[in-house]
Amino acid sequence: MEMRQLQALLAVADTGSVTRASELLHVVQPAVTRQIHNLETELGAILFDRSRAGMRPTDIGMQVIERARRALSELDRAREEARSSGAGLYGIVTVGLLASTAALLAVPVVSAVMERHPGVRLRVVTGYGGHLSRWLEAGDLDVALTYNQPPAAALDVKPLLEEDLWAVAPPSAGHVAAEGVDFRELLQRPLVMPSAPHGIRTLVDGAAARVGLQLDIAVETNDAGVQKQLVRGGLGWTVLPGIMVAQEAAGGVLNAAPIVNPVIPRRIVLAKPTSVRSTSAVRMVAGILEEAVLGLIDAGRWPSARLVQ
Repeated sequence: MEMRQLQALLAVADTGSVTRASELLHVVQPAVTRQIHNLETELGAILFDRSRAGMRPTDIGMQVIERARRALSELDRAREEARSSGAGLYGIVTVGLLASTAALLAVPVVSAVMERHPGVRLRVVTGYGGHLSRWLEAGDLDVALTYNQPPAAALDVKPLLEEDLWAVAPPSAGHVAAEGVDFRELLQRPLVMPSAPHGIRTLVDGAAARVGLQLDIAVETNDAGVQKQLVRGGLGWTVLPGIMVAQEAAGGVLNAAPIVNPVIPRRIVLAKPTSVRSTSAVRMVAGILEEAVLGLIDAGRWPSARLVQ
């Protein structure tokens, strides 16, 4: 199995055709076709379904593609780490950010890394907490900011902060008290919520069970943007981290305030996989991530957040 075969495999998988893959790799089409054919022959399996619509990975193809992507990523990392043996800091670092925090964190983190360590290349991935945890454990992420991550042998976890979830109401709901929305009052409203086992849904379901009540679910969606659109349309209330709605609440686009009686906190943690040795570049990026989080809290830009002592 050669690197050229793996590169051809990923190019076809990403573009859906031999023609576009050849353009991406700057080689002639027959060369790409030959690499895929040789790889299929070596593995004794068909990796793509061919049709007029293009090349679609088979089930076994998807498995090989996943491993090939990881293998080439590790080679890239090894190449960059070898460069670090000289002066300066080099490397490729894959960072995971929660979808709810990416808008605030991506720019300061990337800017700081580019300014201080131009030899380090970042790959920034966003996702929900469950996705980030799985990617960390699989070694697809070097470091991530996720939440409510329980202790696990596969991960090195450092708690950074706790933030309270907010109730989010339509503009037509009138003024929502700044001091907070009583949780029992929230449960009397039709709710637009993510479906289980989404992390926020799990937190809200657990809080409802503790007070002996149930959620009145009007509609389920795991897209926070859609949640907010449906709430703006007057189709229900929802629950989101304050960091995602504070600006819209201040502008009157939505009504929002922290949930109280009881508050529903989520803990934000910095996590790294223990299965892979952290490089100097990874440790540097982790430090900048933590620095950016603390800076946002000090500047009052992370609503309802408090540092974990």
